Amino acid sequence: MIARIWQGWTTPDKVAAYRRHFTTSVQPHLQTLDGFRGCYLLESIGQRETAITAVTFWESLDAIKAFAGEDICRANVEDAAAAVLVRYNTTVEHHEVAVQAMPVQAAPVIPPPSTAG
Repeated sequence: MIARIWQGWTTPDKVAAYRRHFTTSVQPHLQTLDGFRGCYLLESIGQRETAITAVTFWESLDAIKAFAGEDICRANVEDAAAAVLVRYNTTVEHHEVAVQAMPVQAAPVIPPPSTAG
């Protein structure tokens, strides 16, 4: 699995607008694409700026190419997103997911047999 990582920055008062754009436009579109495996939107709140990091997960580089085009390192930033960002990276990073861990499910607790008779 490949993680595609992009970052932009906005002011604290525009974070909600970017989040709304991501959840109502970007995420629904991504969910229709073959090879898309999920995403996270991270926000690092600062006093003057908020860093926004989008991490999307893909089955393969070919799946990313189908989404991003031939130049898979070029960021796809829609006009609506750019309008609420102070600045943003025009490129993305790709990382192979080397280890993935999920919480271990705890075994159900079985009460001891009743000794009442």
